[in-house]
Order: sequence, then structure tokens, then C-alpha cells
Amino acid sequence: MPLLYVALAVILLLVLMIPLKMNGFIALLLTSLFVGFLVGMPLDKIWDTIGDGLGGQLGGTALIVGLGAMLGTVMADAGAAQRIATSLVEKMGIKRVQLAILIAAFVLGVTMFYEVAFVLLIPLVFVIVRQTKLNLLWVALPMSIGLSTCHSFLPPHPGPAAVVGVFKADMGLTLLYGLIIAIPVATFIALTWPRLPFIKKINPIIPDGLITNRTFKEEEMPSFASSIFVALIPVVLMAIDAISTVFLPEGNGFRHVMDFIGSSEMALLIALLISMWLLGTKIGRPLKDVMQSCSNAVKPMAMIILVIGAGGAFKQVLVDGGIADYIKDITSGWNLSPIILAWIIAALLRIALGSATVAVMTAAGVVLPIAQSSGISMELMTLAVTCGSIAFSHVTDPGFWMFKEYLNLSVGEAIKIRTTYTTALSILGLIGVIILNMFIG
Repeated sequence: MPLLYVALAVILLLVLMIPLKMNGFIALLLTSLFVGFLVGMPLDKIWDTIGDGLGGQLGGTALIVGLGAMLGTVMADAGAAQRIATSLVEKMGIKRVQLAILIAAFVLGVTMFYEVAFVLLIPLVFVIVRQTKLNLLWVALPMSIGLSTCHSFLPPHPGPAAVVGVFKADMGLTLLYGLIIAIPVATFIALTWPRLPFIKKINPIIPDGLITNRTFKEEEMPSFASSIFVALIPVVLMAIDAISTVFLPEGNGFRHVMDFIGSSEMALLIALLISMWLLGTKIGRPLKDVMQSCSNAVKPMAMIILVIGAGGAFKQVLVDGGIADYIKDITSGWNLSPIILAWIIAALLRIALGSATVAVMTAAGVVLPIAQSSGISMELMTLAVTCGSIAFSHVTDPGFWMFKEYLNLSVGEAIKIRTTYTTALSILGLIGVIILNMFIG
């Protein structure tokens, strides 16, 4: 019966979000209430449980999402994002333009959300295509693939960061393991997909009248060194923390310091503070303008943060209602790898719900008891869920429509291109997690 309750909850979520077009936050709240009623929780306890789950989830995640959004926006508004992209393309040359745009997507994608980085980089893609007469997809696909990979595999993005919070995994180790998988997988897909025959047949033209963000003049942008330094600060600090966790004993002084400095919240805060100087007052940009960028960054993140919180509420209802224990008991005897099971659940929810953030939060609640009893590294279980959530992007995914419109594709063409590459990324990501699990105890 408890599994039936989960199935009914997912069906309700589907109905609310697809035909009724309800946003993820309200849909997840109503679904959490529905499950609470079904399992017979006392009425006066349901909202307490929802509040506990929402608050517990946002305790750290809201900081990470907020600081990451601010850092990305400060970089964008200062011209640092454009500097990184243009410098890489100029230095690597037109023959390596795909690799250059992929590296730019990785550097910016670690701290910026898919939609933000996509809108920042697409004008550069258009300029390259106009100047070189290359196929639009030849340049744009590696960019989109790189951003999709970062968005789904690497904290501090909302999905991975939220699952880290649910699973109580280590953020730095999750980032380190994610990079080990993401870099080769994304590079392979980014350099392979534009060369596939069914992709090469599609040659869209740049859409007319598309509004793009401001294009900075050469003298308006900060230096490449300053721009790349700021972008990589959180990645480097979190990676050092993860490496020290693996190789240094618990009492080691350096490891103790890095546990603080290399925490995702502190790493992002350090990067943000440095960006306020390097990309602000140092280049003549008033601190008031930098603060305005920070304020502007948080506004579009409000709904994402609420959705993540509501996902935590859903998880808590499953736990307090006893459904999590039931799932744990029945799956413990299944002859199926917990990694594969977690991936399948996340992928199915992604197909059904469209939104990767909603799918990954719903999947995290269902998979949590499986992860806890699996004996497998929680960081790898996190990646199993997050790479499952990237699969099968289609018409229910807002990112699908951004991809389609900016690249001037038909729905059929967008399905051929985006749905296939996201699925390939997801499957190869799963294989990467399985391989890493062979070496990580």
C-alpha cells in the first residue's frame, strides 16, 4: 500500500504540473499534504512535518543557490563572462572553436545556471557563426552540452546541491567526483553529437530580432586573468577540501582549515567578495552597482529556492509517514544495483515532470532510504540521482524550449538533438558513477 501512495502522489504531481500548469512549489506542497493525509498523519502534525522538511532543506541550500546566483550575475554584469568566452575562442582559433566554447561553458557553468549562461554565451555563438559561416549547431551544441552537464552534475547548482543536502553527502567530494565524470563525458558528447549524420543535416539560421544581453566593448571588460580567477575560486577551494578529506587524517590542521574555507558556502562567499573588488571597484565599477547585480540575481532564484524547499518537505513527509522505511525494506532484497535503481527513478520522474529541479527533489525523497541502506558512497548516490534527472529532456522541460527558440529549430528537430544528447549524457554519467563505485569504498 505505501508504494501505491507514492504512485498516487506522483500522478497527482503530474496532473497539477502538466494539464493544470501549476508551478512546482505549489504542486509539491499539495502533493506533500496529499501523502500526509494518505498515510494517516495527525492533521496537526502535517504542517509541522512540511515546515521541518522545508527548513531543513533550505538551511544550507538557500545559501549556496543565492551566493552562486550573485557571483554569476556580478561576473556577467562586469563583462567577465564575455571576456572568458571571447579570449578562449581567440586563443584557441577557429579550428578548435568547439573545444573553446565547451571550456567557456564549463568555466561559466560551474557558477551560473543553465539559462543564465546560455543567454550570455549565445550572442558569442551568433557572432562566430556569422563570421565563419559555420553551421549554427556546430558551435552552439558544445556550449549547450557543457552547460547541461554542469547544471546536472556539479554543485553548487540547485539540483546537485539540494540532493547533497537530502543525502547528507559531502559537497566537495560530490563536486570532485562529478568533475571526474563530467569532463570526459561532456567532451565526448560535445565533440561527437555535431558530427552525427542526422545532426549535420539540420542547418538552422540565426533567428531574426532575437533580443540578447549587452555586448561589452574590449575596453569595458576586465582582464582574462581576473575573470578566470574569480570563476575558478569556488571550484578550486572545494576541490582542495575534497582532496584533503580523502588523503589527510582527521586531526590534520590543514584539513581542519579547508573544511571551513572549502565548504561550498564559504568558497562561494570568498569568490563573491573577491569579485566585488576585482570586477567592481578595481575596474571603476561603483560598489552600489555591484550590490544591484547581487539584488537582481536573487529575484529569479526565488521560485527555484521555494521548489527546492518544497522538495525537502515532500521528502520529510515520506520519512515521517513511514513510507521511506517501507521502500527501504522492500528494495533491500532486490537484485538491482542501488545506483541503477536511483538513476531509473530520477529518469522516470524527469520524463514525467520535465523540470530537472522538481524531478531531482522528488527522486531524492524516494531514493533516500535506498541510498542510506546501500552502503554506497552518498556522493555517488547523489550523482546517480542527478545524472538521471538530465535524461530525456523534451516538451515538458523549460530548457527544451529555450534551446529550440534560440537555435531556431522545429519541435521535431529539437527532440532529435536535445532529447538525444541529454539522454546520452545521462547514460554515460550513470556508467561513470558505476565505474567510480568500483574504486571508492
